[in-house]
Amino acid sequence: MKLKSHYLGKVKLTLITRSIAPCIVRSFAVLSFSLLLTACFYESADNKNSSHASSGMGQLLDGNTQGYSPVQPGKQLSFPADHQAHDGFRQEWWYLTANLTTESGEPLGLQWTQFRIALAPPSPTQTQFTSDWQTKQLYMSHTAMTSKQQHLAAEKWTRGNAHFAGTQVSPLRIQQDDWQWQSHNDQLFPATLSANTTEFSYQLQLDSQAPFQLQGDNGYSRKNAAGTVASYYYSQPFIEVSGTIERDGKTINVSGDAWLDREWSSQFLSKTQQGWDWFAFRLDDGSALMLFQLRDNSGEQQDFYSGRRMYPDGSGQQINSEQISMTATAWQQTDSGRYPVAWDISIPSQTIELSTQALNPNASMPLSIPYWEGPVSISGSHSGLGYMELTGY
Repeated sequence: MKLKSHYLGKVKLTLITRSIAPCIVRSFAVLSFSLLLTACFYESADNKNSSHASSGMGQLLDGNTQGYSPVQPGKQLSFPADHQAHDGFRQEWWYLTANLTTESGEPLGLQWTQFRIALAPPSPTQTQFTSDWQTKQLYMSHTAMTSKQQHLAAEKWTRGNAHFAGTQVSPLRIQQDDWQWQSHNDQLFPATLSANTTEFSYQLQLDSQAPFQLQGDNGYSRKNAAGTVASYYYSQPFIEVSGTIERDGKTINVSGDAWLDREWSSQFLSKTQQGWDWFAFRLDDGSALMLFQLRDNSGEQQDFYSGRRMYPDGSGQQINSEQISMTATAWQQTDSGRYPVAWDISIPSQTIELSTQALNPNASMPLSIPYWEGPVSISGSHSGLGYMELTGY
């Protein structure tokens, strides 16, 4: 096994290769897509000063959906089948965030995400020449570890292939090389989550007995008021975590709580949507709260909000856009941009008035697509811990 790295400006792509020919094919596919993706992102960033320009995450997550599977209301999500990859859709992700505590009492945040990106729609007919290397799927994985003093982040890109990246049915496995979610059977839990990077690693045991929470309308999550953009979206906010991390050459026991989000779609945003602010909180009354704001930069559409209050028995209440108010109260300049790292959040219908505080305001992700992701605490009508993600800044 040989480690190779490609550099594109500030982007580092790490590829694990096993033979010369696969290496060439795989590296070319990854580098070609990263060139396209990075060029698209920075082109949109350069256009931010134009009042008519569409910029931000909408440039990346909108596009021609012809040939891809549509997201339609009324579809019933099915488990464990929907834990697997949905190759007919353009994009999807498996997204875990965890609020952990070390045996000495230090708070830590941990993120593991696997993205799948389709490079082309599924072919209407199967060609007679097929192989494991003939794939239209690309996988990108991110992982990060956050403390008060330090934020470490890493990224991998791999073509979809049974040897490198993808999902396996039974036992369920979600993997990119040695970054793996490995279940005991075809269900998500119990499972082991592990990853190794040059600066940190972890091996965690994950378990949950709570029912999955279907976001939006029974799993159909609108991304604008008209409902013309949507995803399939479910969550598991109630995950128990234990295990070890390795940092600075030391192995440390950790425990805490985690949150998994699963989404797939062929169009996550419209071109005029700049990005999102996403929050996942566990409140001191035992409930969990998911909120997001999609920011529109066209001057013609209002920002779109959505949320859900959730309970361990599987019950919950959907929170509509007009019930949610979010106001940024502090900003932080980081290596990858300037982000609103503290917020006041008001949901009168839920008797919720919250203020957020980041564990580490410098928790930006200086990766192929820069964003901010890190653990937060909340105070006000409720106390608790959670995670925040900020994109399109």
